Amino acid sequence: MSKSIFQVKRRTLHFHVEAGTSRGILTQKNSYFLQISNPDNASFVGLGEAGPLFGLSPEYNEDALDDFQLAINRLSKDLPTNKTEVGPWISAIPFNQPSFRFAAEMAMFDYLNQHNGLYFHNDFSESKHPIPINGLIWMGPKEYMQKQIESKLAEGLTCLKLKIGAIDFESEIDLIRSIREAHPEKDLTIRLDANGAFPIHEAAKKLEKLSKYGIHSIEQPIKAGQWNEMADLCKQSEIPIALDEELIGIKDSAELLNHIRPAYIILKPSFLGGFGETMQWIKLANDMKIGWWITSALESNVGLQAISQFTGQFTDLIPQGLGTGLLYTNNLASGLNTQRGNIYFDSKFPRENPFQNLSL
Repeated sequence: MSKSIFQVKRRTLHFHVEAGTSRGILTQKNSYFLQISNPDNASFVGLGEAGPLFGLSPEYNEDALDDFQLAINRLSKDLPTNKTEVGPWISAIPFNQPSFRFAAEMAMFDYLNQHNGLYFHNDFSESKHPIPINGLIWMGPKEYMQKQIESKLAEGLTCLKLKIGAIDFESEIDLIRSIREAHPEKDLTIRLDANGAFPIHEAAKKLEKLSKYGIHSIEQPIKAGQWNEMADLCKQSEIPIALDEELIGIKDSAELLNHIRPAYIILKPSFLGGFGETMQWIKLANDMKIGWWITSALESNVGLQAISQFTGQFTDLIPQGLGTGLLYTNNLASGLNTQRGNIYFDSKFPRENPFQNLSL
């Protein structure tokens, strides 16, 4: 065991454009960073990021810096010596603080690898193979969403994820119809994310209307916590249903998936409590023949780099939700870049360390 120094810091990230969801419009968000360093060897550090989101993360508050610091204070200064010890080490942080657990696990993996910014060894992190991604379309007026769609298609993306539920449903139907008329299923995959916006008594009818347009899947059509109603929708809907918010705070993943039986689950390591917890969901989903993909939770490029490297260990991936690196005007530099529907990693590009950035 080696002694260590923990440092925490907040950075407010500013969106390039207003990011509309069914829970409101985002213009900025706070991320909280953990740096682990060894006073006897300053040549490398471990970086982790927690980015709790309003309305989703159980540990969210307007400024969670003090809460994050208290969570990190629970960790032993005697660090794990290998990755198998990291899970027990982060268990000192309560289960209901998943993004804090994620940040600690992430920083520890970085620290143990002794190669700043390398969290996982695989073909992606070694710049040998990209990961396919979807393009994210934020909610807003029909014209605004159409403009985003045209921009993403011009970039060469062949899978789009549209957030719906904040504007008039018939306007959303018109928009989706126009997309599909111009781009058949063989050329463009359309995913939808309702973020729980559909009332239970309207959900089945809305899904039926949407099913005419070759929709790949729809995330969380109704609010989380309504297992019986969600299970019924999964049985009835012609559109495959994916669970997202439904997974947050769940300790018994088998009970949830056995009860609801979704077509897909959406995995955000920051919401689930880290990479170890995410891997358990993946193993269970594979056993149950449930599809899955991994997405960021609007982290900066620090968190996105780690999540992308984690995702890079898997093969035969469908498009993942990792194309969020250009969201912010003041993001941190990294080796990530996106081209024509894929995310790439340049292992030679230095990662920006927020603890060395005086503009924070």
